[in-house]
Amino acid sequence: MDNTIYSDIEKDKILDLGKVESGLLQSIVFDNIKYKSEDVIVRPGIGEDCAVLSTEGNHAVMSTDPITASVKDIGRIAIHITCNDIASNGVRPVGIMLAIMLPYGTSQGELETIMRQAGETAEKLKVDIIGGHTEVTKAVNKPVIVSTAIGKTEVYREDIPEVGDVILMTKYAGIEGTGIIIGDFERKCREVLSDDEIRQGRLLLDRVSVVEEGIIIGREGFCKMHDVTEGGVLGAVWETCSLIGLGCTVKEKSIPVLEITEKISRIFKIDCLRLISSGSMLVVAKREKADVIIEKLRARGILCTEIGSITEGTKGMKIERENGDLEKIEPPEKDEIYKVIHKEI
Repeated sequence: MDNTIYSDIEKDKILDLGKVESGLLQSIVFDNIKYKSEDVIVRPGIGEDCAVLSTEGNHAVMSTDPITASVKDIGRIAIHITCNDIASNGVRPVGIMLAIMLPYGTSQGELETIMRQAGETAEKLKVDIIGGHTEVTKAVNKPVIVSTAIGKTEVYREDIPEVGDVILMTKYAGIEGTGIIIGDFERKCREVLSDDEIRQGRLLLDRVSVVEEGIIIGREGFCKMHDVTEGGVLGAVWETCSLIGLGCTVKEKSIPVLEITEKISRIFKIDCLRLISSGSMLVVAKREKADVIIEKLRARGILCTEIGSITEGTKGMKIERENGDLEKIEPPEKDEIYKVIHKEI
C-alpha cells in the first residue's frame, strides 16, 4: 500500500459515526480515485450529489445512498433519499436499485414491510425498481439499505454561480430527522408533544421527497442545488459553498423551522440546523430567477424561502444569528440525529 496518502491523517484514529467528515473524504476517498474516464462530466466532490455520464444523445445522472438511521420507515426513505439526489440536478429519476442487508432473525413479514414501503413509494414517484440484492447477514444488527438511482436528460446545464446570487431553501429544517425521532422515540417525544403534534410529526416522512421542486427549479434554471441530508441546513450550505468556491451569509431568523422540531430539539439537546433534513432542497440561483422559483413552487403548495446570499470566497461562510452576531459556519460533522439514536444526550 502507498503510505503517502496517509501523510495528513492519523492512521490508527477511529472514525466518527455518520458521514465521513469532508477533509478525510477528500484525502482518503476522493484522492484514491485515480482513473478518469472522458465519458464522466461530473465527478465526486464535497457537496456534489450525483455523477453525470455522457451517453449517446443523453446524459445519465446517478447517485447512491445508504439508509442506516431509520428502522420503521426504511423502505420508503431509501427510495426518497436517492431520488432526491437525482432531482438536485433538475432531473427526473427513472430507475433505482436496492441492496438490502438484514440482520439474522429478521422475519419474512419484516422484509415484506420494507419492500411494500419501497414499492408504494417508487410507484408514487413513477420510478422503476430495476434490481438490487437482498440478504440476511450477521454483519449488521439492524436493516441497512443502499440505494442507487439513475435519471436521464438530453441537456445538462447549470448557471455559473457568482457573488450576489440568492440562497433559497424549500420546506423546513430538520424534516426527516424530526419524523425519524418521533417515529422511533415516541414515548420520549410525548413529554413535550401533544397527540396532534405526534400525528403531525409522523406525517413528515411523507414530505421527504424533493423530486417535484427539483424538476420545477431545473426548468427555471439554477446555479447549484443540494438536497439537505446529514449535517442539516448548515452542513448543506457549507458543502455547497465549498463546491462552488464562494462564501455566503445566511440569516438564522430566515430559516423556517417547525415548532415540533424546535420542541424535540430542546428535549434531546440537539441543533435542528444540523439535523438531517431530507425533504428540503438548498438552491443557489440568480436574483431574477429566484423570485420566479419562489412563485412557481408556491403555486404548487411548496414553501420556498430566501435565507441568504453568496459572497466573496475570501469572506468565508457566515450565519447571522437572531441577535445579529455573525458566526463562522463550520464543516459538517456527525449529524445531530446520532446523538439521539446512540443516546449521546
